[in-house]
Amino acid sequence: MSVDGAEPGNGAKTAATLAFVESPVQLLNVLEWAYTDALRAPGPDPAAPPGASGPGDEPSPPPLGRAADLTVVVLSPHDPMTRGQLRRMAELARDEGITVRWEDARGGAGAPLKTIGGLRGPLRRAARIVIGDPFSRYVQLLLTLTRAKDLVVVDDGTATMEFISQLANGERLVRWHRRGSSRGARDMAFAPFSATARRKLTPGQKRRVEVFSSMPVEPPPGVTVTANDFAWTRARFGPPRLTRGTDLVGTSLVETGVVDLERYLEAVASLAEAHGATRYFAHRRESAEKLSRVSHEVGLEIVRPDLPLELIARRGPIGHTIVSFPSTVVHTLPLALAGTDVKVAVYDVDPAWLTSDASPRAQGFLSGVTGTARDVHRLSSVPSPAERRESSPVDRPEPSATIPPAAVPPAAPGAPVTAS
Repeated sequence: MSVDGAEPGNGAKTAATLAFVESPVQLLNVLEWAYTDALRAPGPDPAAPPGASGPGDEPSPPPLGRAADLTVVVLSPHDPMTRGQLRRMAELARDEGITVRWEDARGGAGAPLKTIGGLRGPLRRAARIVIGDPFSRYVQLLLTLTRAKDLVVVDDGTATMEFISQLANGERLVRWHRRGSSRGARDMAFAPFSATARRKLTPGQKRRVEVFSSMPVEPPPGVTVTANDFAWTRARFGPPRLTRGTDLVGTSLVETGVVDLERYLEAVASLAEAHGATRYFAHRRESAEKLSRVSHEVGLEIVRPDLPLELIARRGPIGHTIVSFPSTVVHTLPLALAGTDVKVAVYDVDPAWLTSDASPRAQGFLSGVTGTARDVHRLSSVPSPAERRESSPVDRPEPSATIPPAAVPPAAPGAPVTAS
């Protein structure tokens, strides 16, 4: 059953554009892309006020559905936190007048075949395909069924940087945190589908490929890159009310086997004490056991957002300073919070934190995420527990203090996202 109550595959008119998403951030970025696409296309202006506004009111853009012939297909994952956020994002998309089709694509042994069978017709009729995760086997399989000559890849976090790099170098599509280059039996069996999907994601004489991204990417020849500046988010929400404190942003680097749990907890405790943080915004993939330790051992309030952090921060209330480890948000939050006084700071992952199972590429990739972030502060160091015990009370920051500028030299500007 789709979110809007329509049965999948019921013979309804196929939208000109079909988007496939598997995470809340992907769905958010599809909405951002649709907003940007509507602004550059002839027809109703999504930024135009639908009527007279009151004195001092910001114009309220009309729903995107007036300007976009778009159906979003949610390929629902198993994780309950991700499913919950996806349902909330689907509500926002429906509020925009966009059709949302919910597929329990992983709901049992026969679910994939049923899902693919129901999507075969819409896939063949759609003129444009939008995807959020080019590394997804599900998406790669669906791409083999489409005849569309117009493909768009929206951000799926920092994975977009790796996708562009692999596409430019002619490499097979492999997630950056996967260890080693050996290919198992499942990889070998899926290789023909993956190769076909990769060809369809390569621009040609009759095929247009666009990447819609807030990441600093250098596209290969023929790929159009459009900058995602979170215009839809800023038009719909905020500005937020700011608190005087500092908020920490969690990461799933422990859950993906990249960072050691104990080292991570030590870093969180150090950052919390050094910067007076009181809240910890959990990543949707963080385990309950780890979050329990963050709460009980570090003493932080755990916040489980029901929407992507970009929307939560823009709606507020949010800390005057946000501290994150290397992740997507060090690129996206400065854009979503443009025009506010929020400071975003990033703290590098120490190589000593990496597990023995971490991919050899992990440290370089994480350093690249940090080094290319714009409009953020870089945290060069955090006092160790011993140093904090030895420091005098007057040397310690007040709980509400923001990061002193001298302690956080700004990052060198990264390569800008080009627009074509």
